[in-house]
Amino acid sequence: MANLKEIRTRISSVQKTKQVTAAMKMVSAAKLKKAQDAIVQIRPFAAKLHEILSNLTGSLTNSDDNLYGVERKPEKVLLVAITSNKGLCGGFNANVIKQVTILAETTYAEQNQRGSLHILAIGKQGFEILRKHFNVVGEYNHVYDNLNFESVSAIASLVMKEFVEGKYDRVELVYNQFKNAGVQVLTTEQFLPVVQPEADMSSLTEYIFEPNQEEILDELIPKSLKTQFYKAMLDSFASEHGARMTAMHKATDNASDLIQDLNLTYNKARQAAITNEILEIVSGANALSS
Repeated sequence: MANLKEIRTRISSVQKTKQVTAAMKMVSAAKLKKAQDAIVQIRPFAAKLHEILSNLTGSLTNSDDNLYGVERKPEKVLLVAITSNKGLCGGFNANVIKQVTILAETTYAEQNQRGSLHILAIGKQGFEILRKHFNVVGEYNHVYDNLNFESVSAIASLVMKEFVEGKYDRVELVYNQFKNAGVQVLTTEQFLPVVQPEADMSSLTEYIFEPNQEEILDELIPKSLKTQFYKAMLDSFASEHGARMTAMHKATDNASDLIQDLNLTYNKARQAAITNEILEIVSGANALSS
């Protein structure tokens, strides 16, 4: 059994750790509220815009007008791994890294062996791990310093430009979709080419274009894709704070349980020490009297 001083030191250390985890939980809870409001507000807009985009690209007869919907054999693939800059959020980052690894070893194993599978890392945690095993062609850790539509659309524009130029045949996003504070859904979503709707003539919507179809598509398609990318970033951002809040809540509870166990161990050790002292006193008194 450890001596009393060692137990007191451990109790003090765990109490300080508990204070840190409790504070981090409160900070994450405050940030989660703002991030959750942002993703809830953009989801209906992004979903409707993506629906219109899919219908429009599906109705195009001239492939030259459908630059972002060109289906090519996926010889060159880009995976966009969206993680966080900070840790202490449970399996949030590990799940994304694991999914990227699975895709590289199964779905795109051939491209990975040829060196035509590239990774675009958004978030320091994913970048530090993925660069050791895959061909990471870019990192955007600074985007979290000021997460807004303008900063994210710059990344989306670069990816879209590279797809149109033929540098990549397929682009997929790997991120955590926010469901609630305790649940994040790992998602792999095809970003480019634009996924065409299933051929169902009864569900196709006819649109009246003003001023004309070409100008509207030139404006709508890039905006829709940027909005889709921004939604994925907001999903991941809200999921990060939800995962960290949950992780810190569990860490705080575990610290409380550990403190209780250490206090019990301390009391037992103290009681044993007092008993030994009493026995020594009694034994000494008996020896003197004899």
